[in-house]
Amino acid sequence: MNALEIISLSKSFGAQTALDNICLSVPTGSRTVIVGPSGSGKTTLLRMIAGFEFPDAGSLTLNGQTLVDSTHAVPAYQRQIGYVPQDGALFPHMTVADNIGFGLTETGSTRTERIQALMDSVALNANMAKRWPHELSGGQQQRVSLARALAQQPRLMLLDEPFSALDTGLRGAMRKMVARLLEDAGVTTILVTHDQSEALSFADQLAVMRDGRLVQSGHPMDLYRYPDDEQTARFLGEAVVMPAQIEAGWALCDLGRIPVNSNGFCGDAQIMLRPEQLRLSDADDAHTCNAVVTERDFGGNTCTLTVELHAPTQPACGRSLLVRSTGMHAPPAGSAVQLSVSGPAHVLSTS
Repeated sequence: MNALEIISLSKSFGAQTALDNICLSVPTGSRTVIVGPSGSGKTTLLRMIAGFEFPDAGSLTLNGQTLVDSTHAVPAYQRQIGYVPQDGALFPHMTVADNIGFGLTETGSTRTERIQALMDSVALNANMAKRWPHELSGGQQQRVSLARALAQQPRLMLLDEPFSALDTGLRGAMRKMVARLLEDAGVTTILVTHDQSEALSFADQLAVMRDGRLVQSGHPMDLYRYPDDEQTARFLGEAVVMPAQIEAGWALCDLGRIPVNSNGFCGDAQIMLRPEQLRLSDADDAHTCNAVVTERDFGGNTCTLTVELHAPTQPACGRSLLVRSTGMHAPPAGSAVQLSVSGPAHVLSTS
C-alpha cells in the first residue's frame, strides 16, 4: 500500500521549469530519499508535498485523501505532515520544551509528560528542557526540531537536508538515530539530500532528479548497480565507463572479455563498472589485463588507485581507471599490476 501518490506534478516559476511531470509512489512506512544536484527541483517537490507551494498541474494524494489537484488544495496546516528544515528553524525566544510543545493541545502535567516522552524518543536529556536554542549544538537542535515535528503525530515526515550542517561523524550517527526512530514509529518519511552516500544508506526507495525531472527510482542498490544512464551512474558514486562490443552476454572492451547483464542486447554500447569491482593482483594468475599504477590516493583503511591499462585489444590504449584497494596493501605509484573483474558489467541505456 502506498501512503503518498504523486501524479504528473508540474511547476514553473516564470520561464523556469522547476518540476516536469513528476510521478512517484511512496509506500506506507517506508523511507524514500529524493536526491539530485542543486537546482534539480527536489526541494520544490518537498515544499509542494508540504503545502508551501502549489503545482501548475498534477495531483497529490496522502492515505487516500487528495491534498491538491486542479480543483482544490488542502492548506499546509491541515495536512498532518511533519517538516524538518535544514537549519531546524527553532523559535529562538522559546525554550527546548516550549519548542517541542508548540502546537500541542494538552495542558499541565499531561503536556509536560508528553514533551518529556518526545525528548526521550530523540535521546535528549530532561535537563535540556529549559535550555534556549542558542545553547544547543547542531545535532541537539536537529533533535529538538524532529521532536517538535513528531509531536503533531504526522502521517508523513519530510526532512529537507537536515544533516547537511553537521560534521561527518555526527551526521552518520544522527542519520542512524533518525532512521531507527521513524521506523519504530511507523512514520512514512521523505528525505531530500544532495549527499549520495547519505541517500544510499538511508533509503528504502531512491528517486533521482535532474533538471526538474524524475530520471529513475527504485531500491538504492538497484540504482547503484543498474543506473539507466552515465549521469545517474556518476552521480551515485565513482564509476568506470567505457565503450564495448556486446555479444551473447559478454563484452569485448579494454579490460578484455568480461560478462555483462546485456538482457539480450548485442552491438556497440557503453558499459559501467564500480571501482570496487576491479581487483588488483601482482601475481601471474588469471587476469583480465595488465596495468600500471599512476596515482595512489591514501584514505586510511582504503586507497583509491588510478591505473593505466595496457589492454589486450589495444596494447597502447592508455585508458585510466579508478580501482579500490586496502590502505595497508595498496601498491605504490609505478607498480605493475594485473586487473580482474568481479561480477558482471552493467550495460547503460542504448536508446
